[in-house]
Amino acid sequence: MLKDLVIANRSYRGFDENRRITREELVQMVDCARLTASSVNMQPFRYYLAWEKEEVDRIQPITKWAKNLPDLSLPHEGMCPTGFIVICQDTRVWESVARFQKDVGIAAQTILLEATEMGLGGCMIGNFSAAQVKETLGLAEYLAPLLIVAVGKPAEKVVLTQIGEGEPTAYYRDEDDVHYVPKRRLEDILLN
Repeated sequence: MLKDLVIANRSYRGFDENRRITREELVQMVDCARLTASSVNMQPFRYYLAWEKEEVDRIQPITKWAKNLPDLSLPHEGMCPTGFIVICQDTRVWESVARFQKDVGIAAQTILLEATEMGLGGCMIGNFSAAQVKETLGLAEYLAPLLIVAVGKPAEKVVLTQIGEGEPTAYYRDEDDVHYVPKRRLEDILLN
């Protein structure tokens, strides 16, 4: 069952804007994330939730999507996420943000696995200006934005493909806007 969730959990960049995300759904996702492992059990993360349309519309323009597809503007018009979770580190708990870089990935993956189980989907976004996020959201000085997780009802097709040794790993889209994600074969990544 976990493998099925992992396969279904893709980085979606197109959403059904008619399906609004609720605060309760975002809280449920964060509730799962807070139970994950934390380096030295410091638990330095704080989560900014955005579900109201005006708030979501303020965050969307400060995110940058799909760097591997520079000729496309994603998400397409009318296909933006309807919720965001901004994962921040409370530097009063621990000053060095480098210390918890692996933890933020664990938290974000857990959020997206919970979203997938709820019939939703999302995308981790690391391409943003932390200063701009802080200013836009009015975050306290001690909160360092680490990652933005977009959430919504997926409205695009994402297909995993298998590639051999030496083949390119860059994701791409076809003429029907289907998103393809090449994955290395299991036998090519095992060392023994």
